Order: sequence, then C-alpha cells, then structure tokens
Amino acid sequence: MEVEVGQIVNTHGIKGEVKVKSNSDFTEIRFQPGEHLIVKHHQNDIEYTVASYRIHKGFHMLKFEGINNINDVEHLKGDYIYQERDREDIKLSEHEFYYSDIIGCTVFDDENHPIGPIINIFETGANDVWVVKGDKEYLIPYIEDVVKDVDVESKTIKITPMEGLLE
Repeated sequence: MEVEVGQIVNTHGIKGEVKVKSNSDFTEIRFQPGEHLIVKHHQNDIEYTVASYRIHKGFHMLKFEGINNINDVEHLKGDYIYQERDREDIKLSEHEFYYSDIIGCTVFDDENHPIGPIINIFETGANDVWVVKGDKEYLIPYIEDVVKDVDVESKTIKITPMEGLLE
C-alpha cells in the first residue's frame, strides 16, 4: 500500500532539483538518497530514485537519479509523491501513528461532541499539531494532556481541550 509523502511545489535551480512540501512523517528516512518514490502525474505513475536530499527554507529539496535539467521536472509541479507505507526501517512506537492514519479522523471532545475532521498535520519541533476543520479551524497539539484516545480503526480521536483551545 502506498501513502502520500509530499507534493512537488516547484523546481529549484536549473539542474533538475524539485522543492517538496512534505505531507508525511519520517521524511529523514523516506527522502534519503537511494529511496524509491512514485510521482502521480496525470494518470501515470512515474518511479524515481532519490539522488540527493537536503532541507532549504523549510522545504525538502530532492534531486532524482538521471535528472539533470529543469526541463525534465518542470511538468511535475503540483504532482503528489507516494511511497510504500509499510517498511522495515520505519518502526512506530506506542502512541505513534502514520499521518495518513490520522488525517481524516474525527475529533470529539470529552463530552463526545464532534469538533471536526483532521485535515492537516504540521510539526513544531516539540510536538505535532493537528489542524481540525470544525465551524472554524482548530489547532490541537498532540500531547498527552490533550489527546486522550486515538482509534484509527474507527477513525475517531477523543480529546480533553485545554482552556481556550476551542474558542
């Protein structure tokens, strides 16, 4: 099974490097040189092997093997990148989840009122923050004091909101 790991948002320079917005966890493993990625371009799956990887201004910069010219990647702008989900080199610890398992889950408060679905996740360094789309967007920190139960099978998450979190 494949999971979405990013989106090519632009090219960088003239030698075929692409700027990627990560939609995944474990990017330090998934984008390493030698890793295989699948770019969904229109109805086609194009497989690339990562030749080089670096982070620049908050974006993941990738160069693919055999690509040495901007003209070879220009048409990929806006395309999504996928990779095999289950890998031996990625081990989830207790209370760790794939982003793809969390996005789409519905968040409920401790009185079982639905707040909304998780539409995005971003990393802060200290912890992940889940973006929940309810009557407005809420930012839910993935910390023990707030997130009480995650059930990826039923796509539900129970939280105890900190004061002011849902205002």
